[in-house]
Formats: sequence, C-alpha cells, structure tokens
Amino acid sequence: MTRKDHPQGTDNVLADLGFADAEELSAKAVLAVKLNELIDKRSLSQTEAAHITGMTQPKVSQVRRYKLQNISLERLMQALVSLDQHVEIVVRPARRAHAAGITVAA
Repeated sequence: MTRKDHPQGTDNVLADLGFADAEELSAKAVLAVKLNELIDKRSLSQTEAAHITGMTQPKVSQVRRYKLQNISLERLMQALVSLDQHVEIVVRPARRAHAAGITVAA
C-alpha cells in the first residue's frame, strides 16, 4: 500500500476549505462563541439578549446558530461590550511576510 500525499493544512480550516473571507469568519466565530457563552452563563433568552445588546432577536438567533455572514465584527464586539466585556484590538507588524492577517483571542 502506498502512502498518498495530502496537502498541508493551515491553522484556519475555513481558509483550507476555500472561503474567501476565512480570516473574518474565524474572527467572527471566536467572538460569537464568547457571546454565546455569556448568554448561556446569564441564562438569557434571545429576547433578553437582544434588549441588552441592542441587536434584534433574529440577529441574536443568527449568532446563537453561528450564522455570521450578515453580522459585522463591529456589531459582535459592541454586543460583547454591552455584556460588560472589554474588547481590545492590537495592531502589530507581522513577523513574516506571509503571516499577515487577523487573529482574535477570547
């Protein structure tokens, strides 16, 4: 049996799958995970979460289901701030030319 060569993946599965906006989607996903954790921790209904965050209930539902295409990074960050979180954005030079990109840690 011969071993097949497999392409080397990256740290971003969405990029590996060919999504053009993979970095943005990954950043949104990290923020949505944190937002959903806070909603769960506080036992908020979608209506209550919408009222606190200033989002509509359908938008909260989209976040809860990780349907993030129509929700901006800024909106997710604002929602986190409304739930008493501190959001920090850091800009620094990439260590390598091909390492430029977006990274979100929550």
